[in-house]
Amino acid sequence: MVRANGAVSLRELARVVQTSEVTVRRDVRALEAEGLLDRRHGGAVLPGGFTRESGFPQKSHLATAEKTAIADLAANFVEEGEAIVVGAGTTTQELARRLARVPGLTVVTNSLLVAQALAHANRVEVVMTGGTLRGSNYALVGSGAEQSLQGLRVSRAFLSGSGLTAERGLSTSNMLSASVDRALVQAASEVVVLADHTKLGTDTMFQTVPTDVITRLVTDDPPSHDDRAHTELQALADQGVQIAVAGASGAPGGDEVPARRQQRALPGPRRGQAPGGGPGLRPAAPVPMEQGAERERARVADMRRR
Repeated sequence: MVRANGAVSLRELARVVQTSEVTVRRDVRALEAEGLLDRRHGGAVLPGGFTRESGFPQKSHLATAEKTAIADLAANFVEEGEAIVVGAGTTTQELARRLARVPGLTVVTNSLLVAQALAHANRVEVVMTGGTLRGSNYALVGSGAEQSLQGLRVSRAFLSGSGLTAERGLSTSNMLSASVDRALVQAASEVVVLADHTKLGTDTMFQTVPTDVITRLVTDDPPSHDDRAHTELQALADQGVQIAVAGASGAPGGDEVPARRQQRALPGPRRGQAPGGGPGLRPAAPVPMEQGAERERARVADMRRR
């Protein structure tokens, strides 16, 4: 099934072979050990390293609940009448569907899928870049796309990618996509990265956004056993990235993130920025950075012990 489709979900595998997702997850882990596939949150994909990039059909079946929750939260950061840029990706496509309800919005994008999601929004203006179409992710890339972004200035850029680390920032597996993403970043005053927890700690070939340029990360709540994701989140916060965590149901095993954690801002204001995170985070009460960092470290330690 993975060879035929490029990716498959654990739920679909369990249905086909008529067994539990727990059993399927164990078997997928064994197949990964043999190098036959790579595990992803909620599924599996064809094996590959730094150079391989999954296409849209494969990506669209992975971590769907998490992407939905991230898009719901990220949409709260967009204000009426803003001008923003939205990059290509399955998570940004989910965001675009929610932006259709924001009046007076102007969206600049190189993604056909983002443009399609906003095509029938009466009060949203969509501006597309030029460029050459990449069929694997329905994005416009190349010199035409980059040149069309010259001289542009917007309030925020919403981007996704293949991996995110505190050391290198956001990265992707395709050189042309990385180049256009960098041009999108240059046009924005703030950079908001949308990445589910499976991308945390993953590094791919081409850097798109260095960590010190990322204003905010919108992600989902990693499982308690995912030490890599928790460690990476804290490292990003320590480097000044404001982090908002969206709760998502439908995680493996049927666990549901408590509603009180639907939105959380981790400590680490940008250099020269007052604590509080700027527009969109709206914490319930001001928390000193040192106190907030201590609370977060205690939370992570407690989750690891459990």
